[in-house]
Amino acid sequence: MSNPEDPGPTHAPLAPRPWPHRGAGDSPLRGRSVLVVEPDGANAARLADLLAAEGADVCQTDGRDLAGRVDEAWEIALVAPQVPGTAALVGGPLLLSLAPRPGEPLELPPEQVFAYLARDADAPALRHALGRALEQRGLADENAVLRRRLVERYAFGRIVTRDPAMQSVLATVESVADTHATVLLLGESGTGKTLLARAIHHRSERADAPFVVVNCGALPPTLLESELFGHVRGAFSGAVRDRMGRFAQADEGTLLLDEINSASPDLQVKLLRVLQDRTFERVGDGAPQRVDVRVVAASNSDLQAEVAAGRFREDLYWRIDVVAVELPPLRERPGDLPLLAEHFLRRFAAEYGKGVARIHPDALSVLAACAWPGNVRQLANALERAVLMAKGEVLLPADLAPELQEEAVLAGALGSAGGGGGLLQGLENLTRLPPLRQALEGPERQIILRALELCGGSRRDTARMLAINRTTLFNKMRKYDLLDLTFEPR
Repeated sequence: MSNPEDPGPTHAPLAPRPWPHRGAGDSPLRGRSVLVVEPDGANAARLADLLAAEGADVCQTDGRDLAGRVDEAWEIALVAPQVPGTAALVGGPLLLSLAPRPGEPLELPPEQVFAYLARDADAPALRHALGRALEQRGLADENAVLRRRLVERYAFGRIVTRDPAMQSVLATVESVADTHATVLLLGESGTGKTLLARAIHHRSERADAPFVVVNCGALPPTLLESELFGHVRGAFSGAVRDRMGRFAQADEGTLLLDEINSASPDLQVKLLRVLQDRTFERVGDGAPQRVDVRVVAASNSDLQAEVAAGRFREDLYWRIDVVAVELPPLRERPGDLPLLAEHFLRRFAAEYGKGVARIHPDALSVLAACAWPGNVRQLANALERAVLMAKGEVLLPADLAPELQEEAVLAGALGSAGGGGGLLQGLENLTRLPPLRQALEGPERQIILRALELCGGSRRDTARMLAINRTTLFNKMRKYDLLDLTFEPR
């Protein structure tokens, strides 16, 4: 669940221009910088003259010096389809291509070309095609800006959410982040406890000091004590030198004790002491050491139940339960799934240099139908794989892991594939099917959820869109646990 800044494009992005708000007879090309790449010198000169007559700043080339021009800040590139090296322009200027001849190879990916022009295009055709392309590019840029603003609006540190319960969690931890209070983070694995602990650290006055993480469930008790408090040479077999523990490493900073419920009873006593007195002793050393550490504890189990069962000390529980928050699992945050999926898509597409730019609604339906026992961490892994598998700029259901597709079908997303395609194609690979009534519940829930999103949460408009009365809509929202969701106003 990260929120990195998007890497800038290779070339200067197309600056938004007021289109179509121009004076009568004015050209959408006026003042635009245009690169014409056409080996046919006569046709290149003709196109350059037409563009110049429209007020564009034009440069023409036969393509042999293209490698030295791709880094220049062109707004528009009009290229012949067979010129080698034009693919380097992808991600920079608005790309238009002259129509290829039969059998002519294409250097540019078709999905990156906004329009194709006849080689003998006249001024009106040129003006019309470029004007439409500029309009589409402007809308795409505007949508990208809006998506980034949406992520920024609902981000705390690297936590991305618009779920009311999760926002309540973030409001609580933000109010105590810049204090010395111990914070207890509860929730299933993969819900983002480590990320939230890191956000707490970076919002505190300790942000410039170390942030140290110890997974108490990953080490046996004998090694965990040494990991936390350090040891002196000869303290035990294999201790050939003194070793600084994690508490000492986190001095003046923050220490996250993840899976603190895994600590042994003996270690719990020592943790209680360091939390109370800010002192500890290294293994094999009787000299106390003082430390200034802000502790954040995390657990994926019910610590009150652990206390009742005698497996966790009650005094230690009350010591770490100064400010406790519980992170809801992803299955209880359905409104966050599209936001998170879009976020991970952008992150991994940038990380791996892939051209995938958006998620097909059918693929989103597959993701929405899955249970996500591994929560946000599992979703991130699923999107990382899907981005690697994607062949075009749109992530499709087929790019998702087969087990996700099958789970979605069995969960009832049978009707989400737009008239019989998409998910329905996976039926032939299934060896079992749910009862029909159960299978149809998934699509119905997704349709209602999508209608609510499109209508900004207005039940009146949603009922009108779905051609049902508001009572029926209310009952179905209650059935599918949609009553407490909030939606962006439209």
